[in-house]
Amino acid sequence: MMSLMEADYKIKLEVFEGPLDLLLYLIKKEEVDIYDIPIERITNQYMEYLSLMQMLNLEVAGEFLVMAATLMYIKSRQLLPADQQATDTTPEEGEDPRWELIRQLVEYKKFKEAARELARREAEQSRRFHRLGLEDEPTGDEHAPPLAEVSIFDLIRAFQMVLEKAQQREDFREIVEEKFTVSDKIEEILYTMRERAEMRFSEVFERATSRTEIVVTFLALLELIRLKRLRVHQAEPFGEIVIMRAAHAG
Repeated sequence: MMSLMEADYKIKLEVFEGPLDLLLYLIKKEEVDIYDIPIERITNQYMEYLSLMQMLNLEVAGEFLVMAATLMYIKSRQLLPADQQATDTTPEEGEDPRWELIRQLVEYKKFKEAARELARREAEQSRRFHRLGLEDEPTGDEHAPPLAEVSIFDLIRAFQMVLEKAQQREDFREIVEEKFTVSDKIEEILYTMRERAEMRFSEVFERATSRTEIVVTFLALLELIRLKRLRVHQAEPFGEIVIMRAAHAG
């Protein structure tokens, strides 16, 4: 896949989300109880996201691979007969192999919620002091949708949906000889956005006719987001992603 693109081009996306973030994302998306995780379903989806991240040549931290191994271990434990599970478990650990993971997720979720509340208060206080400044000029971002609403996992999920939809088209090709570059796609996206205030995520890929072109286009989009040339927003959780020009990008 990557040999058809710029082989040495690797997106160094500033991904602050880790494996626990991905698990919480999947639990929320699937609307399941964090205390009763359907480990097989969540593990399969986790591995699918991990595979997509590796296919995109994103820098995947070692923690993601460790979590993948942990999930596979828990999944294999649950497949064992009850009598065999008991012989592999101490009384302190309990009988449910998911419990340690659940404990980590619950604690991490509390930490994330507390951090989010602190960030909200800090932003509110910052706006209050900003209004008191007589020399401050408006930046143009006062009413812009918050970027934090869209995570890297939302973007990967949207990419996956675009790829699956494209594969159903008659003109879609798995392998082509043309060489698409991330740089060219960056210029193409910026040119398209010059005359538009915003566009739907799926629109960026409408003219792509091969898997390679879709992958390269997505990498170009990630790079523009990383460089803060473009903004991304969702009106609701797991809703359609909207792409907008950043105010400073002109």
